[in-house]
Amino acid sequence: MIELPSRLEGKQFQLYHLEEQLKPLGYVIGGGWDYDHGYFDYKIADDLGYQFLRVPFRAVDGQLDSHGTTVELGRPFLLAHKYQQGIDDFADVGNVGAAFNQFAEPQDPDATVPERYISVGKALVQELERRLLD
Repeated sequence: MIELPSRLEGKQFQLYHLEEQLKPLGYVIGGGWDYDHGYFDYKIADDLGYQFLRVPFRAVDGQLDSHGTTVELGRPFLLAHKYQQGIDDFADVGNVGAAFNQFAEPQDPDATVPERYISVGKALVQELERRLLD
């Protein structure tokens, strides 16, 4: 994980309006959300795993699944997941388990971010700052 300091940190937005701005750029709300916090993820690359720019946010009022929720952005960071090749040793067996758990466990959920993606991440953060703050 590599933190990328940003002018976005501490800024508050209506979650709905933030989604309207970020989704057309390729950001999605990552699967690791809860009722009080979540992440906007941008997949940078998927060679030898996945490299993401992740922008954390937390609910300031209400819960994330409520209409009109205000969120505060945290410090963006780069994140890499390296997935194992071949069969997952810990995959669930059975029809029900397979229906909900189709993907391999990461071999390294906090892999080293390749150097070439650091400048890409910084450029993405600058683009977000221009889009949301200027």
